[in-house]
Amino acid sequence: MEATVEPKLCARTLADRIHSRSARVGIVGLGYVGLPLAVEFAKAGFSVTGIDLQESKVQRVNLADSYIQDIPAAELGPLVESGRLRATTDFSAIAELDTVNICVPTPLRKTKDPDMSYIVSACQEIARYLHPGMLVVLESTTYPGTTDELVLPMLQRPDIRVGEEFFLCFSPERVDPGNPRFQTANIPKVVGGVTVECTRLGSLFYSQALQTVVPVSSTAVAEMVKLLENTFRMINIGLVNEMALMCDRMGVNIWEVIEAAATKPFGFMPFYPGPGLGGHCIPIDPFYLSWKTKQAGIEARFIELAGYINGQMPHFVVDKIQHALNEHRKPLNGSRVHILGVAYKRDIEDVRESPALDIIHLLMRRGAEVTYSDPHVPLLRIDDKELFSQEPDGLLAAADCVAIVTDHSTLDYAAVVEKSRLIVDTRNALKRFSSDKIVRL
Repeated sequence: MEATVEPKLCARTLADRIHSRSARVGIVGLGYVGLPLAVEFAKAGFSVTGIDLQESKVQRVNLADSYIQDIPAAELGPLVESGRLRATTDFSAIAELDTVNICVPTPLRKTKDPDMSYIVSACQEIARYLHPGMLVVLESTTYPGTTDELVLPMLQRPDIRVGEEFFLCFSPERVDPGNPRFQTANIPKVVGGVTVECTRLGSLFYSQALQTVVPVSSTAVAEMVKLLENTFRMINIGLVNEMALMCDRMGVNIWEVIEAAATKPFGFMPFYPGPGLGGHCIPIDPFYLSWKTKQAGIEARFIELAGYINGQMPHFVVDKIQHALNEHRKPLNGSRVHILGVAYKRDIEDVRESPALDIIHLLMRRGAEVTYSDPHVPLLRIDDKELFSQEPDGLLAAADCVAIVTDHSTLDYAAVVEKSRLIVDTRNALKRFSSDKIVRL
């Protein structure tokens, strides 16, 4: 009789603790996903423990010193001071927690295979301290099947069964760093559980701190949702980048083409070309899907082709710079090229997978003298060299060519046009300017 009552008791007790906000929340991984999530649950009144192996992150959280652009220290401070948010490197804290969210990195290996080592390490630690009545949610982007095929076997035991004594879900992170309109609290949260009860409790948990929760029927559906979202963007960016290559060869202004096409009120969504894909998601996530489909004997041709086209854009930009210099009777070898913006997108400090890194590397290989300016990125390490951001004022006139790679809103583009001798604009940042010195992507 006890065996049939206990599972219901576990679910009911956890639900009561979530409703009363007495549930003790744990977040494993305090990066751009984990820390904002920890802040939202602490703001909602929960006691939150962040766990991270990096001692520096733990110390900064406990000092209310935010290292995440979207989390100001003024927001972090009251939560730490009140005791609602703390951080530790000690995984034994899990023994006292009711919920654990896994927000660790899932990079690709050089072979484009998913690197599951961070998830495996986190699950090994959680398994040591897993107890009845606990909710575990994987948020790290991964391939469909990860939660059921990898995480579940690591956690489930004969005495702690999923959907009965503990509850397991997948909920994809959808963070867009630097987005002033959509952040953790108001981005709809997709949740899929291993069982119906897992989904119910996962949805209940997120609804306490986030505005909208979208339950789905399984973990695999939830895993596929994130991959569809980012594959959609990656393929459409690949398409418009290929259109840009075609238009360049035919002497057609791709930006004017997109602007005119976007006037159609149905059946078209504008995407824009650029120097290449960057960030933590779009250049990486579709290859989880590609890898998984290969295991099933299916070739993901759109993904592979879009990845190839997007990967060629830094080469195209460097060729564009070289051609522009040739038109001014200067070789790229020995020329001074100044890069404006190296973050992977506008107004953030993140350089992960930034196309600027490849562009600078290729320029150096071809003998260019490269400098850069970025108000958000003070230091770069490329090819064992350290480059420091410099104020653009004195470098614009001295450069043989200025390349706009990231169109930060704080840059003075009128001054760029006035002072530079030659400009390659990869972002259409100089749309409102007309000058023979501007070469557009």
